[in-house]
Amino acid sequence: MSGWSLTQKKKAPEKTDSTTAGDEHLELAHDSLSRLLDDTHVPDAVRDSLAADYDSLRDLLNKIENEEIHVAVLGRVSVGKSSLLNALAGTEAFSTSPLHGETRQIERTAWQAYDAGGVFLIDTPGLDEVDGESREALAYEATSRADLILFVADADLTSSELAALRQLHESGSLVLLVLNKSDRYSSDERDSLLESLLEHAGDMVPPENILSVSAAPAPQTVIIVDDDGTETATTRQPEPDISSLVDRLWEIIESEGKSLAALNASLFASRISDTVSQRIMETRRSLAERLIRYYSIAKGLGVAVNPIPVADLAAAAAIDSAMVYHLSQVYDLPMSRRESGKLVAVIFAQLALLMGAIWTVHLASSLLKLTSAGLSTLITASGQGAIAYYSTYLVGQITERYLEQGKSWGEGGPKLVTEEILAGMDKNSIIEAAREDILDRLQRST
Repeated sequence: MSGWSLTQKKKAPEKTDSTTAGDEHLELAHDSLSRLLDDTHVPDAVRDSLAADYDSLRDLLNKIENEEIHVAVLGRVSVGKSSLLNALAGTEAFSTSPLHGETRQIERTAWQAYDAGGVFLIDTPGLDEVDGESREALAYEATSRADLILFVADADLTSSELAALRQLHESGSLVLLVLNKSDRYSSDERDSLLESLLEHAGDMVPPENILSVSAAPAPQTVIIVDDDGTETATTRQPEPDISSLVDRLWEIIESEGKSLAALNASLFASRISDTVSQRIMETRRSLAERLIRYYSIAKGLGVAVNPIPVADLAAAAAIDSAMVYHLSQVYDLPMSRRESGKLVAVIFAQLALLMGAIWTVHLASSLLKLTSAGLSTLITASGQGAIAYYSTYLVGQITERYLEQGKSWGEGGPKLVTEEILAGMDKNSIIEAAREDILDRLQRST
């Protein structure tokens, strides 16, 4: 087919097993989006920080409810993306210009050629534009929500185009690789280019989805010779040649359209769900870090100022147990006071095995309080308090790992978790910073 007009419309497909399956997929995707949007466990602070993502989820939900299918273009600047969409639309719906990078925002129009309606063509800014990082990000954002992507090139693929195509493939997008401006090449040259595209991108795009088109053919000069032999040169604008692309689009939309829309919505929802989970975890870690430091300071000061030797060590366990109890609430995995105490006992047992020397120093510095006075007492007390601070900080970090793993020690058990936490900490710097902090607080209180 050379050329395309609005009068050539494709009829909506009859209900088949594949369309019934597509309806089921859409229903599942709809439920998945609804659950994510209505999840009451997501803190307000996380929702606020991801407001744009939640808006996108609502847009996707509306898209599914309206049974829309979105076809977006992506490619370098000036490869003819907008011209291709205009050829599909049969009208100048998208702005084109000989200037570099004319498209600067997301534009869309309904594909009126499809009787069923609900198919939209989406234009995006070009890739690799000078100082166009924000527009490139906008293009990727738009294609991440599209059901089908036309990756447009006008020659063999560059390394940056291959990288972009790889990114789309890894995201799970369905891509048609479209060689535009094919009228610039001879038949042999075009066949050679298609073979090269298949060689370079065949692991990402199947052969049936690698097509050549001419969305806006170059004007042709026609020589007209009249009866008396006079030659007159005139210019003729050939019709767009996009038949192979139109046929493939119709085939995909009829057989896979609804399933594609469902898959894309589910993939996007999954990405947002992962982001939400990550943001919730970051929020919990921030709260947990403040909570651990609060209890570490409280225990350090309590041990430092307690004049009764050894007894302060027993009281310290109660502080650690309270910290574990509150950490479990931060991670929405609440424990009873008794469970918290048992967890502290398990952690203490591992710490005693792995770093007995610290507990020996801790006990010795407690006894030294009876033989010190004045500033030396403060210094001794701050040292013992710093070790108490460090021990609680360790308990907090180990508990946090246990909670992040769903109240599980993992395959290696508590010993491996404790070893990993110890290996990742700079004991001396933590103890020294804690000692100075506690000493400062003790001196200010005297």
